[in-house]
Amino acid sequence: MGLIDDSKRINEIDVQEERAILVGLITPQQGEAKAKEYLDELEFLAETAGAVTVRTFLQRCDGPNSTSYVGKGKLEEIVAFVEENDISLVIFDDDLTPKQIAFIEKAVKVKTLDRTSLILDIFAKRAQTASAKMQVELAQYQYLLPRLTGMWTHLERQRGGIGMRGPGETQIETDRRIVKTKISLLKEKLAQLDKQKITQRKNRGKLTRIALVGYTNVGKSTLMNVLSKSEVFAENKLFATLDTTVRKVVISNLPFLLTDTVGFIRKLPTHLVESFKSTLDEVRDSDILVQGYDHGLQQDRPVHPRPQG
Repeated sequence: MGLIDDSKRINEIDVQEERAILVGLITPQQGEAKAKEYLDELEFLAETAGAVTVRTFLQRCDGPNSTSYVGKGKLEEIVAFVEENDISLVIFDDDLTPKQIAFIEKAVKVKTLDRTSLILDIFAKRAQTASAKMQVELAQYQYLLPRLTGMWTHLERQRGGIGMRGPGETQIETDRRIVKTKISLLKEKLAQLDKQKITQRKNRGKLTRIALVGYTNVGKSTLMNVLSKSEVFAENKLFATLDTTVRKVVISNLPFLLTDTVGFIRKLPTHLVESFKSTLDEVRDSDILVQGYDHGLQQDRPVHPRPQG
């Protein structure tokens, strides 16, 4: 079993709706307008995962605090709000270190996530095919590897046993070795799938290939359904599908192959892009790209007024 199957997944959002607050920073590198834009997107991610955002907190500073992400006063404000408003989840707009997560969770006494762990949870729920599941699992392990220290001490042993543990090897060293082995195996399997997909693409003949690309939730799958008269899964949530879909379409007696690709978002961590490299090969091999544009994250979504701090 992989990480995504262990204990309902690390940092997984519960099935029932959770009350969440979002936390972000206004810095010299990220102005107020951009910070609010990122929090709007983070709210949509939280909604997709099954949480309702009650309030957002923004702090102006030079950069994240190495221990608490926000300053002492702002953290105290967050703790008070969590205690008084039945908040069960605090989500930060940037990646947190294990040190920050441990310190913040001890203070707020509720589950604490960063942007990447939230995205990974959504990816894990949305993955349907073997390829997508492996890509998600690879991204989870790559996210976990540098954060092993202090996160857990009991990985299910996939290898090892008598004679496999080195003399004096600590638990964390064993866990790190297991994760690295899993990453290598997943990369090998995905490389094999890549070869199969390359062969499949070559066997499609010389039809013109058109790929629908753009931000997640701009309507790529909906357009795909209209043009191809198919039923590709489409939903007004981020990452409704993680799998590339190809359909043959004929318009005015002109046949072509239409591809619905995985959409992406702002501030997407590099290792997540790398994990889905094989999916993006469909874009690279296309003759024409049709790009959808995001006209605002709040479009066609109910607006829930919430205070900001």
